[in-house]
Amino acid sequence: MSQIALPAVFMRGGTSKGLFFHRRDLPAERTEWDALFLAALGSPDPHGRQLDGMGGGISSLSKVVVVSPSARPGVDVDYLFGQVSVERALVDYRSNCGNLTAAVGSFAVDEGLVQAADGTTTLTLHNCNLDQTIEARFEVAGGRAAVEGDTLLDGVAGEGAPIELSFLEPGGAVTGRLLPSGRVRDVLDVPGLGEIEATLIDASTALVCVRADALDLSGVEPPDTIETDPSLLERLEAIRRAGAETMGIPPETESVPKVGFVAPPAEATTLSGARLAADAADLSARVISMGRPHRALPLTAAMALAVAVRIPGSIAAEATGTDNAGAALVRLGHPSGVAEVAVDLATADPPRVDRVTVIRTARRLMEGRVLVPARRLAAPIHR
Repeated sequence: MSQIALPAVFMRGGTSKGLFFHRRDLPAERTEWDALFLAALGSPDPHGRQLDGMGGGISSLSKVVVVSPSARPGVDVDYLFGQVSVERALVDYRSNCGNLTAAVGSFAVDEGLVQAADGTTTLTLHNCNLDQTIEARFEVAGGRAAVEGDTLLDGVAGEGAPIELSFLEPGGAVTGRLLPSGRVRDVLDVPGLGEIEATLIDASTALVCVRADALDLSGVEPPDTIETDPSLLERLEAIRRAGAETMGIPPETESVPKVGFVAPPAEATTLSGARLAADAADLSARVISMGRPHRALPLTAAMALAVAVRIPGSIAAEATGTDNAGAALVRLGHPSGVAEVAVDLATADPPRVDRVTVIRTARRLMEGRVLVPARRLAAPIHR
C-alpha cells in the first residue's frame, strides 16, 4: 500500500486549525506518532507552504490534537496537543494550544466520546501537555455541538456559537511558577543587544514580554512587516532564548517561551482593513510563535499577557498607562482586532490566578481519513 488512511477530523478552533485524532486510532507506540503527524501536515517543507499536506504554512495552521475519554476523577476528556513545525521535522508537545482547546469539547460530543443532552453543557478537559484543567461550556443541539450563533471573533470571518473556556489555576503551567524568576521585572543580558528589560510570565504558557520601543517598534506593526525583517526576527529570538534561560526552560524549545512586545493602545489598521481605534484596547500586543509573527494572538499567549496586565509593575501593566489591578476584563489589541480575556486574580503575595476565561468559536470543517505516504512513516526523522 503506497498510502495509509487514518481516521481524522479537520477542525477550526478560535484562530487556529488542526487535525484531530482519536487516541484509539493511533499506533500504540508514541514513538511512531511524529512521522505520522509530519506527513499528514506536510512537514518539513523548506518552502514554508506545506503543499504536500494539510498544514497552512504558518504555526497557527500546523497543529494536531489527540483526544480520548478520561479515566481521571471529575474529568470528561483528555487531550494532547502537538505543534508541528513547518520547516523542520519536529513535533513539539511542550505547550498547549488555547485556540484548539475550544474545539476539543465539540469533537468529544460529536464523536460520541461523551454524552451530552441538548442545551448548555459543561465538560471538564485535561490537557496532558501541561497537566492543565479547563472547563468548556457550550451549547448542544440535536446531540451535536452547536455551530450557528452570533459570536464574532476577530481574525475569523463569520459568526459562530460561543464556547466559554475557563483555564483553572493556569499559573506556572510550564515552569511551576506564575513569575518564574520570582520578580515582576527582569533585566535580560541578550547577546548582540545588551540589557533588555522584560516581564517573564507563566500563565497557560510561558511568555517573555518586552516593550516595543525597546526594539524601536511602535507595537502595531503588521505581521508581514515583522516577518520580512530577518534582523528583527533574530533579535526577538535572542530575547526569547535569554528569557528561556532565566525561566529555566531549555532555549532550544521552540514552542515556549513565546515572546511578545507591547505598547500603549494606538490607532491601527487590522488585517481586514478595518480601523481599530486606540480606545478599543487596553494595550497593543504582537506575539512571535515558533519563530513567526502570529496573525492574531496565540490564545495561551493572550492569557499570559492579560494576567501580566493585572500585575502592578509589569511591562504589560505599564503599557496600559492605568491601574488595572481591579479590572477583570483585559482587552488586547492585535493584528486582527481585539482579544478579550477575563482574569480572576487572587489578592496574594505572590499573586495567584484562580482562572482565566475567554470566549471562542469552533467548527468541524472536514471528516474522514487523512492519507499519509507509507514511505514517510518508514523513514527516520532527522531533527
